[in-house]
Amino acid sequence: MNVTIIVPSLNPDEKMVNTVKGILAEGFTDVVVVDDGSAAEYKKPFETVAAMEGVTVLTHEVNKGKGRAMKTAFAYIAENRPDSQGVVTVDGDGQHLPKDIRACAEAMIEEGDKVVLGVRDFSKPDVPFKSRNGNNITKAVFRILCGIRISDTQTGLRAIPAKYLPLMGEIAGERYEYETNQLLILKDKKIALREVVIDTVYIDDNASSHFHPFRDSWRIYKIIFKHVGTSVLAKFLGASLICFLIDTLLFFLINVGLQKAGMGTEDGKLRIALATVGARVVSTIVNFCLNRKVVFKSDGSVGGTLVRYYILAICQMTASFLLVHLVAEQLFGLTAGILESVVKFCVDMCLFVISFQVQKRWVFANKKKQGDIQ
Repeated sequence: MNVTIIVPSLNPDEKMVNTVKGILAEGFTDVVVVDDGSAAEYKKPFETVAAMEGVTVLTHEVNKGKGRAMKTAFAYIAENRPDSQGVVTVDGDGQHLPKDIRACAEAMIEEGDKVVLGVRDFSKPDVPFKSRNGNNITKAVFRILCGIRISDTQTGLRAIPAKYLPLMGEIAGERYEYETNQLLILKDKKIALREVVIDTVYIDDNASSHFHPFRDSWRIYKIIFKHVGTSVLAKFLGASLICFLIDTLLFFLINVGLQKAGMGTEDGKLRIALATVGARVVSTIVNFCLNRKVVFKSDGSVGGTLVRYYILAICQMTASFLLVHLVAEQLFGLTAGILESVVKFCVDMCLFVISFQVQKRWVFANKKKQGDIQ
């Protein structure tokens, strides 16, 4: 394989040397190691690998971050490896095994136009608590807010075809947030992903990692929320907020009005059902028009999208009714319209998250283009 392996490194020890040795032993003949401004006492490992055949060491005089280190390597390879099939980025702390590096490289060559992620199995008992929880939270955020379904959002093992290297160099981010930006840009550019399951290796509870949980997590989530702010979800939130206010206000007015008309506790189910249906009929008409024309800009037929939309609306309305009734009955005994409205608010917020993905992927789905990320 004419594939270059990239190993960004900061203040390494012998694990980085062993990583490079393992890569060469696996049969790779081109390794680019980036010294990201390591201190003088950590230069020996770089000198050791630089003496190995097939290894090139690039140096930052000061620490610039993992993202910048990778972009330095991408630019070097694009300029000096014109026949390269692609690159594989590898962490230098021994967490990525040579056989897994090869598996990702082979998958990249097999696919041709997909970026390959080496993903870990976080369900295993030896995965550190902070790594498991951090990935689960970020994975959920990616799926809910960005519509990207990824098993391992923080993997550093990524195989990237050569034709995407110029794009990789243009992506914003200097440190760990760069890898998050990569995923968002791949989504925007409709570049497909493929996952390859790799062994999960943690050494000393991942003590050698330079990832700072609070500082770097803030950088990552700031990028995600900034991206969401300019995405379809932002428009969906705006349209949904308008219709949510219409729905909630009408529910409250109808529910309280029916109570004043004599429908008390014994008629609780019917009263909530009538209030839910009445409010939802008006709000869904407004919501359908906004989502089809403004949010998702659907190219499907009005009839087809309308049928799918109301199938979802009926299911969502039924779930809202049943959950509001169940919770209100258990907590409040169906005695107060205001409290029932509070319960409805909480229930509908949960259903809202589910509704966004269903509308995006099914109700208003446009014709798929090759390479779309699912």
